[in-house]
Amino acid sequence: MKGTKKGAALLGATLLLTSIVGCSSKSNEAGSSPSGSAGAASPSKAAEGAKLPPVTLKIILPGDRPADMDAVIKEAEKRMADTINVKLDLVFVPWSDLAQKTQVMLASGENVDLIFDAPWLHMEQMISAGYYEPLEDLLNQYGQDAVKVRSQQMFDANKFQGHIYALPMGNTHLAGRTYLVRKDLREKYGLPPIQSYDDLIKFAYKVKENEKGIVPLLAYGQAGQKDVSWGAFRAFMEYDPQILRSDALGQSLVLYYKNNDGKVYNLFDEMEPRVWSWIQDARKLYLDGLIHPDILALKDIDSVINSGKVGAAVYNEFGVPSSMSAAVAQNVPGAELEPVTFIQMEKGKNITNFKQANFQAIPKVSKNKERAMMFLNWTAQKDNYDLLAYGIEGKNYEKVGEDQYKQIGSNYSYFPYAWIWNPTTDRLNAGFDAETIKHYQFNKDADNLTPSILTGFSFDPGPVMNEISLYNATEDKYYNSIFDGVVDSDETWAKFKKEASANAKKIQNELQKQIDAFLASK
Repeated sequence: MKGTKKGAALLGATLLLTSIVGCSSKSNEAGSSPSGSAGAASPSKAAEGAKLPPVTLKIILPGDRPADMDAVIKEAEKRMADTINVKLDLVFVPWSDLAQKTQVMLASGENVDLIFDAPWLHMEQMISAGYYEPLEDLLNQYGQDAVKVRSQQMFDANKFQGHIYALPMGNTHLAGRTYLVRKDLREKYGLPPIQSYDDLIKFAYKVKENEKGIVPLLAYGQAGQKDVSWGAFRAFMEYDPQILRSDALGQSLVLYYKNNDGKVYNLFDEMEPRVWSWIQDARKLYLDGLIHPDILALKDIDSVINSGKVGAAVYNEFGVPSSMSAAVAQNVPGAELEPVTFIQMEKGKNITNFKQANFQAIPKVSKNKERAMMFLNWTAQKDNYDLLAYGIEGKNYEKVGEDQYKQIGSNYSYFPYAWIWNPTTDRLNAGFDAETIKHYQFNKDADNLTPSILTGFSFDPGPVMNEISLYNATEDKYYNSIFDGVVDSDETWAKFKKEASANAKKIQNELQKQIDAFLASK
């Protein structure tokens, strides 16, 4: 995505085909064919001489269908007609319903060819249940371009139970986390640029005092969005100790890692003072009327931000999305969003296991596995990626150089993270401020980050699948209400602990057992 991406990507691809796909002893140079693929044509060659029969791929995606999606699909199908001959049936599932509906689809054996999943959703559980196809052979035969655009670290760190069960999606080695702040209001009050969390809260109180009809602070309140609840979001930006979510409970902080020591900690055993301070702070902010009063009922957070009636909101990326900038300016003339992050750009400061948050999987029930991989390979080619990521050139976006873009309107919002994301062909928003660009560049370089000693570890939830299911059902009742400050902290935490601690302990013990075995084998 940055200026140095091309060379790094080619080097990563050469290493990748010799080590992660598992079947090749040759580099991915022109003319070479990975071992195990003799006689298996690449997607482009497969279409030479004889046109492939048409196939419709059913693809499950999170979120809302963009207004111009039909036009983009039409153009994509036109481009694929004489090669892989794929038609697209895209099914969008609201984020709030994603975990339940996709699990039902997979469990019922519904015909699906590609599906979004993630460790914070139910990735490990679906793999343990046997719903996903291992991708090594498909990548080796039909996914050479999909391999090229992803780094060695992405594949090495994103295996599950020793296999590539889904294509990792991401554009950096450390996910961005940002507060989107109404810059025009900050300047109206004469406040300097926000440099700390205390500055942010000072701004929020100013909004509360001076702006009727504007909610000072906005986070997420749905069960599937726990890591972007107000209190839990702070874990991404605070240090000493550096607290990381565990491999067993997705977004939850109840089981967590601390300071890269290979141990699993449990908030039910001993409350981490830093975490409790976040919970208490959220409670105070809610009682003071700063956090949205209906936060647990809101399903479409983006639309609330776009309305311009929010002082500051949490957001899972660096920078301000151009679609939000345009919407806010349109809905409130003169309004402007600015990004505020407290993630530090100090070499070695941030610990990462290089795992990605989003994945694209091929269910075992798919009758079109080869064509699904051909499609993923097709999307890794620059012009095709641009189409699916940004829309119709000249209508939905403009290219800015080789690695940036400018969005036009709001009918095709940026969402490659849901199905095709990769660090090589992804473009930066040309409207990003200089500081945001620095964050992307810094976190694109793996050498700037401290590798977790658990890099490459994959948790097998099989032995505690029942406990995880029971625990998650309990946690869904309490977690967001606690971390968003909606309920009394002491009373509700006590209820949560009483109902969930036994299952959490069993999960913790199994996770620690597997981590110990992993570390002993290194």
